[in-house]
Amino acid sequence: MSVPLPFAAPPAQTAPDAPAPGSSGAHPRAPGHPPTPVFVPIVDLDTGGVVAVEVNTGDVPGAPPSDVSGTVRGLLAASRAAALLPLVLPIPARAVIGGSGGLAPLHEAVRVSGRRSRELILVVEGEVPEADRRALLAGIDGLRAAGYLIAFGGLGSAPLPLDLLADASPYVVVLARDLVDRLPRDPRRSALAESLVGVARGLGTHVLAPGLRDETQLAAVRGWGIRLAQGPLLAPIDWKPSAGRVRVRVPLPVPDTTPAAALLGPRVQELLLPGVTLSAEATAEEVVGAFGSEPSITSVILVDEYQRPVGSADRSRFLLFMAGAYGHALHAKKPARRIADAPRTVPRTTPAIAAMQLAGRDASRVYDDLVVVDEVGRCMGIVRVGDLIRSVAGLRPAR
Repeated sequence: MSVPLPFAAPPAQTAPDAPAPGSSGAHPRAPGHPPTPVFVPIVDLDTGGVVAVEVNTGDVPGAPPSDVSGTVRGLLAASRAAALLPLVLPIPARAVIGGSGGLAPLHEAVRVSGRRSRELILVVEGEVPEADRRALLAGIDGLRAAGYLIAFGGLGSAPLPLDLLADASPYVVVLARDLVDRLPRDPRRSALAESLVGVARGLGTHVLAPGLRDETQLAAVRGWGIRLAQGPLLAPIDWKPSAGRVRVRVPLPVPDTTPAAALLGPRVQELLLPGVTLSAEATAEEVVGAFGSEPSITSVILVDEYQRPVGSADRSRFLLFMAGAYGHALHAKKPARRIADAPRTVPRTTPAIAAMQLAGRDASRVYDDLVVVDEVGRCMGIVRVGDLIRSVAGLRPAR
């Protein structure tokens, strides 16, 4: 993850309860001016830590349906606000359908901001006409080839065919906010939400529950195995992207008791967390800066131009080394790869028990994060050994 470049404009303000992806982001503003982007932390319900920052940019009256200016504004505002964690940004489906020409402003904003495309999760919003389905999938393939992660918003109320999810293989799907609002008091909506979570799990896709307001909603989504959530229940009113992590108390996850799970545990892609990445040429000083930006970051992954991991810096070991005698003076301006460890990679379909066996092969690095890679070796994120232990500890013996 590259450190954003400074901008002259003041940091964007944080609101306590921003709308989820796929919903309108109406905020007071002067007529004719676009709404101020609002930042909302995405919380990992297993650890209570913030793993990403959602940027809600709102709707600009009169903007064409393929306009990506909102996505660009959100990205640049996050840079001004020193939001160093991965970003969740909305993007109109029409812009994706339109192809690479209309997405050029987004690519340029990524370059100007100093971010890496792998740090951006683009939430596709809006109706997808059947006639444009092939063009949408082609546009998603193009974005994914450029390194972006893809999500779909409004699942459960948006006009989004479920078989489109199977074809698009999104990284995350976001439940509709109005669906979550009625949990768990509306049994029918609860049944619908639970079934959608099951579909997403079968597709190997993460689920984000937006707008959590009370403990009953939290217990419901956690019981279904949802790991990512946001909402006023989880974030303090004055939270800002540069304020550090948020910690909340959450119920323990409900273990999967199917025979397959009892034998091998879940696949690591179900325990995947966004990884903090830097270029393979990044200096040791830049790695130290990434660790200093967010206390919950446990590792920094060094990747090449194809997003393949080439080095791994464990937080405790790396910072201890840099704090030692002459550590900063000797290494700060030199490539971090010189003192980083070799990455311990696991394919995304690896079962939890097999991943734990890999973690235990080197006694000196038992608790280092594992780097999850896709079919061509690109970094998808990390899985923490503590999460593997919890997932396996909850398994029941097969009968």
